[in-house]
Amino acid sequence: MTRSNLILSALRRSRPFSTLSRLLANPNPLTLQPAIPSRNSLASFHFPSCQFFSTRTDDDSDFLALPTASEPINFDLDTVMEGVVNGSNVFEESVLPVGAVISLLESCHDITGLPWWIIVASSTLAMRMTLFPLLVLQMHKIKQISVCFPKLPPLLPPPLSGRSYMEQIIFFRRERRAICCPSFSWFLAYLSVQFPCFLLWMTSIRRMSLNNHPGFNCGGTLWFQNLTEFPHGGLAFIFPLLIAGLHYVNVQLSFDRSSIGNTSGQLGLLSKCYKYYLIFLTLPMFFIGYYIPQGSLVYWVTNSSFTIIQQVSLKHPVVGAKLGLLDKDSPKAPVMSEEMVTPESVSFDSPTKWCKVSPENLSPDELLVLSVQLLSSGQRDRAISMLQMALKKDPNHTKALTVMGHTLLQEGLHAEATDHLERAISKLFLADHATAEDANHLILTLQWAGVACISQGNKAEGIVHLEGVASLEEPEDPKSKAHYYDGLLLLASALSREGRKAEAVKYLRLVVAYDPSRRNFLEECENDEDSFVGDLVSSRRRDY
Repeated sequence: MTRSNLILSALRRSRPFSTLSRLLANPNPLTLQPAIPSRNSLASFHFPSCQFFSTRTDDDSDFLALPTASEPINFDLDTVMEGVVNGSNVFEESVLPVGAVISLLESCHDITGLPWWIIVASSTLAMRMTLFPLLVLQMHKIKQISVCFPKLPPLLPPPLSGRSYMEQIIFFRRERRAICCPSFSWFLAYLSVQFPCFLLWMTSIRRMSLNNHPGFNCGGTLWFQNLTEFPHGGLAFIFPLLIAGLHYVNVQLSFDRSSIGNTSGQLGLLSKCYKYYLIFLTLPMFFIGYYIPQGSLVYWVTNSSFTIIQQVSLKHPVVGAKLGLLDKDSPKAPVMSEEMVTPESVSFDSPTKWCKVSPENLSPDELLVLSVQLLSSGQRDRAISMLQMALKKDPNHTKALTVMGHTLLQEGLHAEATDHLERAISKLFLADHATAEDANHLILTLQWAGVACISQGNKAEGIVHLEGVASLEEPEDPKSKAHYYDGLLLLASALSREGRKAEAVKYLRLVVAYDPSRRNFLEECENDEDSFVGDLVSSRRRDY
């Protein structure tokens, strides 16, 4: 006996005993409910009827009789596979309205009588044009966010704030609503609609191609006459090459002259890695194109081509002005190149003749001024490289050390910032800050060094730097004096955080004597309120 016959025999033996036990438990067999539904659930698989499992003959002699092994068992594999395929289509239909899109495309084809490849391309263009207003709306919202963002507090609790992460997020949301800043979810608004539409159209056209939709076998043109076939023949490389090339161009346009491309720090590094990842996908997409039906390839090429045209159009100044995406009054940032335009004289403020020189030929002072210009235009990476070049030429350049330390502090590189700032402090103390400008630089450097140390958890060292501000004489210069009392305010905040309330109150009284508008800080500290530190950081968040 074969293994299949043994299994079937075991199954048949197990069923009658189960039915017999039910008969013995019920004294009235006429009212016995059937052990299984009367409808045969195995009918679709063409198994023989299972009625013999619980049916009795006239005489009880063959009640437990088994069917002979010669009875055929018809197992139709094609029917099973058809059920599996239909089940997958039902699941796909429940997620995406593929049938509705196919019906829409059929209606357009019946009404216009155009070839199927034109129907696929035109429907893709119509879908993208329908989504275009949403993209413009998203760009308007992002423009409003960029205007409001400098006015918002940091999303993470800054040093000396005394707030938890949840409290800082609640405070951030409250401030965002107060200035009517749009929600940050607008960054994902267009993608959340465009990506499902892309999948819907792609899945619909793919199903029409794979299911040999009527007319698809002759609905193409040129080298792709049959839309149901995969690329083949001598011209099979055209579609894969188009898809890979259009993808590469889209990546270059997306990262060219954009805010992401000019982003510095860790976010800038992540954006560059993401760009290189997308470029790397160009090669796999070329080979994947050989395994996609030509009908789907027509859709993919049309969609990618529209994306390129859309990006180029939106970056054009005339189109941007018509759509209200450009600020007519906003000054344009200067475009920096490897050869920077600088005056022949050392002073950058004098209206002397300008010429093109290489940054390597500039003096440390000129590189410092150039780095400040780059920082003002938001190009921190270029500014840091200029500062590094200046410090390589003159490692003891105090102003370059101070600007480098402050830039690294803004980038969140607190350890590197502390190193540069402490080197600048030592040089400034040796210079004895003879001029008002040197004294102002020393005050600012001590403040930034204190904040950098406290941000790393070195609170004692940070307080020492801030106490260095208090040890200086009160400057006569109004600008330096304002920075001096700002340093005293930060020192009072740090002391209050460490529980040294009496010392904090002493410095706060000096601050209030200079600026009575900050009396609320003194009152909160005297009343031993924890909100003093948070309000102080909130008022000073733009400086750091």
